[in-house]
Amino acid sequence: MGQAHRPWERLVEQPLTETLRRLSAHRETEGLNSRELAAQTALPEDVVRELLRGGNPPPDTIQQRVCARINALANAYLTRTNKKLSDLVSEVADRLTISEVWARKLLKGEKMPNVPLLHDFADFFDVEGGETFFTMSAEDSLNRVLQSILQKYENPASDPVQALMKKYGVVNADLRHAGSLTPEQLEVLLAGVIRSVLPPGGDSAR
Repeated sequence: MGQAHRPWERLVEQPLTETLRRLSAHRETEGLNSRELAAQTALPEDVVRELLRGGNPPPDTIQQRVCARINALANAYLTRTNKKLSDLVSEVADRLTISEVWARKLLKGEKMPNVPLLHDFADFFDVEGGETFFTMSAEDSLNRVLQSILQKYENPASDPVQALMKKYGVVNADLRHAGSLTPEQLEVLLAGVIRSVLPPGGDSAR
């Protein structure tokens, strides 16, 4: 019997080039945000942009990518929480039961954690894929995130909002420039979708 695949392992079986091709068929590659993708993958934004263009990232070792991604997650955590590095060092040292000196070196990307600590870091930062989040190649890391986006278009039943939009004629292009709509215009657009699925008189019931 073959070994069962974890969800993120199944996702990356399709190469990045094919994922980008299929996203392009849905006219979604032009709407991809490299900054958001960099945050989701803990990759440098310039690497994400290069991969989206079909290029190759700079070569790296497992140690380099693990250290860089832990450091990227740590910096993002500090930005998001407005905490100081010393606060994060204390939290990590307590959670992972290691010294603050060692925690600081790991968070700054100066040292490589062992496998058990890598698992603990995955839990601490709540990343998808466990330890593989840190060890995947840049291509596979981006591919994992992009395939999650692709699934919303190729398997809309898994996303109720996307399923309703597709069923009632609100196609992807309608919302592509939603950022340019006023809140009132966007509300009218979405209200139309909601009204289309309400039973007669359903919107007046209170």
